[in-house]
Order: sequence, then structure tokens, then C-alpha cells
Amino acid sequence: MKKIVNPLLNWYIQNQRFLPWRKDKNPYHIWVSEIMLQQTRIEAVIDYYYRFMKELPTIESLANCSQDKLLKLWEGLGYYNRARNLQKAAQMILEKYNGQFPKSYEKILALPGIGEYTASAIGSICFSLKEATVDGNVLRVYMRVNNCHDDITNLKVKKQVREKLISIMPEDSGSFNQGLMELGETICIPNGIPKCDICPIQNYCKAFSKKTYLELPVKSIKKEKAEEFYTILLFLYQNKVAICRRNESGLLHNLWQFFSLPSSMTLLQVKEYLNTNHIEYQQLKKSIHYVHIFTHKKWNMNSYIIFLKNPNQIQSVTWVTLEELEEIYALPGAFQPFKKVIIEEMINDDEA
Repeated sequence: MKKIVNPLLNWYIQNQRFLPWRKDKNPYHIWVSEIMLQQTRIEAVIDYYYRFMKELPTIESLANCSQDKLLKLWEGLGYYNRARNLQKAAQMILEKYNGQFPKSYEKILALPGIGEYTASAIGSICFSLKEATVDGNVLRVYMRVNNCHDDITNLKVKKQVREKLISIMPEDSGSFNQGLMELGETICIPNGIPKCDICPIQNYCKAFSKKTYLELPVKSIKKEKAEEFYTILLFLYQNKVAICRRNESGLLHNLWQFFSLPSSMTLLQVKEYLNTNHIEYQQLKKSIHYVHIFTHKKWNMNSYIIFLKNPNQIQSVTWVTLEELEEIYALPGAFQPFKKVIIEEMINDDEA
């Protein structure tokens, strides 16, 4: 592994992609980008990063931002606890460190929402700490270089890889860590045949010499996702749609959603529900079916469009225009397809 250090550093310095958070070593920039990049592709993050930094350019502005504004800025990135923890950490930095980002690995790791990987990334890139960033890309490169068939989902294996990388860490730890990640993202790719012909560390890769790279890394099979069923009622009245807040705890807590019932209902069952609850409507029609995949579960959702006669018949909802829904209220990705349906419905209704 020691032999890969210099060729990897030289390759990274010459070939690194331009990414907006790489233009300086400001820990706020690196921190926000690393949190955004968790569970999200780089290409999808860039526009969000620019928008976030325009609205919240400092740790202080993040700490003092309203939660509705914060979640709206995060809308579409998913995993909303990442945004909430960002704000909690910003508030802690203001209170405990006078607004200055802490420089030790232990203090960075103690911030809400920051684990070993993110603390190592910030510490190495911004403060040259000799800490190793071990994500899926790094594990894949490591396992192929060493032709290692250990299960990378095993925490003990991940710890061993981290310790080994720390033991060979050069002074420019930030570039080394970013080089490993960049190599995994662009050359030692996860799906399909890796681009071994242009890999800067090909000569030191045992998986290349043994032609075992497609077997690696080894992962244990994931458990099947639990499936839940919902019926989404898209209540419309004139130019407004009904939304409501989700519970203050649990999945997607405190975000906005369309009116939802915890079962898969037929058109007849929806009619019975409306009649039982004395909800009068002008028109009711079946809309789209959509399946949304989370990390550990799957939502199976039917939807119905309902034009109401009187908006006051439904309790605990907020009536908003499409413009308000677009600009103010954070709607999770699970409900975005239904928003598109409503937009089309309202456009068609206006044209009629």
C-alpha cells in the first residue's frame, strides 16, 4: 500500500475535478458539502451547494436560520436529519467555540451528525490531520489493490482498513484521501468494468494482475426492505392544495406532505371514507401509483385527486398555492411526483 501513495497524489493533483467546495479549505464549505454528499451523487449536489451557500454563507447564518427555510433549501436531497444536525452543530460551534470551526479530530467528531468519515474528511482537508476517510469508494479501491475478499459491511474490516490507511498517510493527507475517493468515483468504479488502463496505481493492484476486480469488494446481502402502503388524497379547492405537517418524530418528521391515509384504498373505499367524514366533493378521480424507496423501507402509494366543494370540511390542513408550495414549504421526495400531478391538473383546469 505504501507504493500507491506518490503515484496517487501525482494523479490527483493533475486530474482532480473542479468542484465548488474545493476552491478553498474553508471548513464550513467542506463540512456542508460532505454532509450533502452522504447518500447523494456529486452531480446532484452541486446546484444544491451553490443555492445553500448563497442563502446561508456562514456558520452563524446556518445556526440562526428558521427550520422551514433550512428544510426548503434541503428539499430534494432527502435524509432531512442531515440538515437538522447541520444546524444543531452550527449552533454548538457558535456557543462552544465562538463561531470558529474546531480543529481537532475529537472535537469535530463530537459535533451532531458527524461520524468518523466526515470528521476525517474535514480534519485532513482543512487542517492536514492524518485521519483516513473510509467510504464505499475507498473500500473498493483498497480491497482491489490488496485482492482482499473480506466483507466490507463488517465494521471490524472497515476499522482495519482505516488503521492501515492512517499508517501510510502522507503529510498531504487531504489530497491523499480525496485522491482515493476520486479514484473510486471515476476509475475504480462500482458498476461495470473498472478503467484499469488509465489507473495510476495499476502496477500495484493485485486484483488487476489476478483479474479478480469484478469479484470485489465483497458485500453481504442486504435484508429485504419492509413495505408500507398508503393512500394519498390530493385535496384541491380553486387554486389551492391541502398539505399537512408530518409527526414531530419518526421518518420525515416535521416535514410537509399531502393528506395521507395508512392503507391502500380503492376508489370505492375512498368514496366511503369521504362520505363517512362528511366531506363533500365536486369530482373524485384516481391518480398515479408511486413507489418510493427509502434505505430500510418501501412506500407503496395510491393517489386520488379530489375537488372539494368547501375547504373547511377538512381539519388540520394548510391550504397553499402552487407558488407557496414551490417557494416556502419543504416537500420530501416521496411526495414530489404527486406535486407534478397537481401542477398538470391545475394547468388543465385553467385551460378548460
